[in-house]
Amino acid sequence: MLKNIPIFAGMLLASLAPAFAGGYVAPVIAAPVVPQEPPAAPRNWQGPYLGGAIGYALGADDRVGIAKPGGGATYSPGSVDIHGVTYSVHLGYRWQRALRDRQIVTGPELAYEGGSADDSFDKGGVVASSELDRLLSLRWKTGILNDAKDTLFYGSVGFARGKFGYSTEGAGMAYKGDFKDNAWTVGLGLEKKLNDRFSLFGEWEFRQFGKTPLTDATGYSTRATPEHHHVRLGMNVSF
Repeated sequence: MLKNIPIFAGMLLASLAPAFAGGYVAPVIAAPVVPQEPPAAPRNWQGPYLGGAIGYALGADDRVGIAKPGGGATYSPGSVDIHGVTYSVHLGYRWQRALRDRQIVTGPELAYEGGSADDSFDKGGVVASSELDRLLSLRWKTGILNDAKDTLFYGSVGFARGKFGYSTEGAGMAYKGDFKDNAWTVGLGLEKKLNDRFSLFGEWEFRQFGKTPLTDATGYSTRATPEHHHVRLGMNVSF
């Protein structure tokens, strides 16, 4: 019996050798599965909206040129380049559509604007003034959304009709009254959604009015050219 002990010990060591060959083997613990939140749905821009804004008119170019009856030399003492604060309210509707991998937003906007954009001068014996009383505009806006679908970059084209107060006295001319003129408009803007209903926007617009002839009772005349740039900041509420 004692003679077999070395044999049994050898067999036992041989069977345990593979277990010790690689050292200690740590148990494999599966990593916990963390549920992923579904991606946020894109914000909906489609539907009606209304809003208001504060703006500023600037960069006008309206040179006063007084022409004598029947033609002849024109006297140009200065300019009435309107500028100043404006306020506006607007109502619009927009559609949202996918174009390849982007979201496009487009639609019309109707706006009413008033304020205190004006200018005047007293120079060379002539006193002149111009004032934007009110403006009604219809624009078509089209833009593209960012990846998060919460910011709209857009451009606009449209038509506007403005009412102006105008006066020129001196150098033989005596005119005071109102006139209306049409303009085409182009603009660029950015609008940021705060939530599903409210958004903030900022934009620039150029308004190209024509040349309106104004003539007094004696035949002296001038041309009003109240084209100008306009910037505004405001808020929209979607429905």
